[in-house]
Amino acid sequence: MGHEFQYLLETKRFVWLVALVFAIFMMFQYFQFPNGYVVSSLFPVSDGQIVANTTRFHASDISNISSLHNNTSNALSPISATHLPQNSPALTPTAAVNITLSAPTIPLGPVASESDRDVSTSVKDFNGLQKNPVRSDDKSSATKDVITEDVVTISEMHDMLVHNRASSRSMKPRWSSAVDKELLDAKFQIENAHVNENDPTLYAPLFVNVSRFKRSYELMEKTLKVYIYKEGAKPIFHEPQAVQKGIYASEGWFMKNMKASQQFVTKKPKQAHLFYLPFSSRMLEEKLFVPDSHSHNNLVQYLKNYLDLIAGKYSFWNRTGGSDHFFVACHDWTPSITKKHMNTCIRAMCNSDIKKEGFTLGKDVPLPETLISSPKNPLREYGGKPASERSTLAFFAGRMHGDVRPILLQHWQNKDPDMKIFGKLPKSKHNINYINYMKSSKYCICAKGYEVNSPRVVEAIFYDCVPVIISDNFVPPFFEVLNWESFAVFVKEKDIPNLKKILVSIPESRYLVMQERVKKVQEHFFWHVKPIKYDIFHMILHSIWYTRVFRTLE
Repeated sequence: MGHEFQYLLETKRFVWLVALVFAIFMMFQYFQFPNGYVVSSLFPVSDGQIVANTTRFHASDISNISSLHNNTSNALSPISATHLPQNSPALTPTAAVNITLSAPTIPLGPVASESDRDVSTSVKDFNGLQKNPVRSDDKSSATKDVITEDVVTISEMHDMLVHNRASSRSMKPRWSSAVDKELLDAKFQIENAHVNENDPTLYAPLFVNVSRFKRSYELMEKTLKVYIYKEGAKPIFHEPQAVQKGIYASEGWFMKNMKASQQFVTKKPKQAHLFYLPFSSRMLEEKLFVPDSHSHNNLVQYLKNYLDLIAGKYSFWNRTGGSDHFFVACHDWTPSITKKHMNTCIRAMCNSDIKKEGFTLGKDVPLPETLISSPKNPLREYGGKPASERSTLAFFAGRMHGDVRPILLQHWQNKDPDMKIFGKLPKSKHNINYINYMKSSKYCICAKGYEVNSPRVVEAIFYDCVPVIISDNFVPPFFEVLNWESFAVFVKEKDIPNLKKILVSIPESRYLVMQERVKKVQEHFFWHVKPIKYDIFHMILHSIWYTRVFRTLE
């Protein structure tokens, strides 16, 4: 009897086991896995925001998770499911499962009021030739937290700026300093700035949030101290006069004005909120690059040796991991030659490509590229004809650098009398032919060259011409404070064939508003022999100050 009972019990267990295996088999046959998963090793996904450090993979890749590498611009180390941080989500479906991971929205970046945003919205209508534009080409809201397109819109950049500041702060200082408290106090005051949109010295529609900018600028004037390292050999270091003319002039003019500033420069490094690394990327290239070598390794090593010198001699780099250090450089190579050893710095760079070159919104600063022809009179020839006398719809002239400009000429050179699109113009004294075209055109085309940046953006503003920026993923200067869509037009590179259609769709009344705002924003892009309030020197310094303030850890 006992043996029969034991036999029945074992038979029942066997049947249950077979049923379980069959059920599992059928589940794999008919269960539809989500389309993709996200591994997040740094922070939770915030609804409606951009994720900077994620790796996408499919269900079939789960077994190979330990070999995954992050392919984004902020590359992660190889990770595995067993080595994820304890507080990070491991495998989170992003499709087919109705789950939303959200982090609290922290208002660290400039947040616009409704009145600040009304202009921006209307410009988007014309930029995209649609009345109800939706981010990421009408993707569902479930995918808004990850950029899936190659082109990042201005609106998405603002989301990234807020997200990056909330998620990727600077390293916590290894020991406390009085300057940390001053920066935290400044951040609190900026975030709680009294609303004042009637300041006669600032034109509110130009700004994302004019009240915050005004308070931040006041605190910069009152508080900021910068220490300039004395180390470094000329002409790569400490020789601004070597870069006073040409398209790299921004780095030379900033260095000159920074070194001469009695208001901001301190000789007591313990009082400094920022530490300036005073090198010229142009001179670095001119003096060290070996022609036809196709290698920048010696430039990278030169900068590393400099950092080793100051880190060994002073304690300030080590206190913050370099996050309170900055440099200002305009050469196209700057992102690549500084990303290995200087990426923790605040990098003010003309090449502000958010996708290709590793430019990090919220940490790096877009630097205006300015062409200076006359260092003694940098404001020579500025201004242009009134709007009513601008007979040309759009103008461009330039060398065929990169892939975009040949496409522009292919579609528009000698194709339409309203579109004055040329290659390089014949030489003229003081480049007067080029200047006259800008002074008499409604819209000036700022098409990227080899990289996203171009001096044409500032040139257009200089000559009262509305900039039309054709440069995907370009972060424009002073992005954290200026409402660029209130005075400029952004056209995706793929929309070049529709360029005229886009421009003529902008009503004349709207153009007149934008052109008037171009004239008002000029003061923020002017170099002066002696800097004045709100000019380009102070605006660059403010961008660096503002970034430092909002990356300070509590």
